[in-house]
Amino acid sequence: QVQLVESGGGLVQAGGSLRLSCAGSGDIFSVMGWYRQAPGKQRELVGTITSGGSTNYRDSVRGRFTLSRDNAKNTVYLQMNSLKPEDTAVYYCYAFGVGRGHDYWGRGTQVTVSS
Repeated sequence: QVQLVESGGGLVQAGGSLRLSCAGSGDIFSVMGWYRQAPGKQRELVGTITSGGSTNYRDSVRGRFTLSRDNAKNTVYLQMNSLKPEDTAVYYCYAFGVGRGHDYWGRGTQVTVSS
């Protein structure tokens, strides 16, 4: 059974930092990353990272957020700095499992940035 377990969300003031973690199990993940969904809005890509370390970010977070991963632990991290109120959303871990050729999602973790 494939699982993605997120941790690290919370409440922070604008300008602050948070670090999200997502530990995967049950498959080998070629791509891992994060999406987010704010109330009343569609889910959007935050960024992805391949097993080789190549990253992709949405424009609004580039330079503030940093993805990293530990392939041995099947874990992806999202370091979020200089947080803004517009970053407030539920953040979902994403992974593509190569064994099953399937997309997987975590249950989500709330990030709230107060102004």
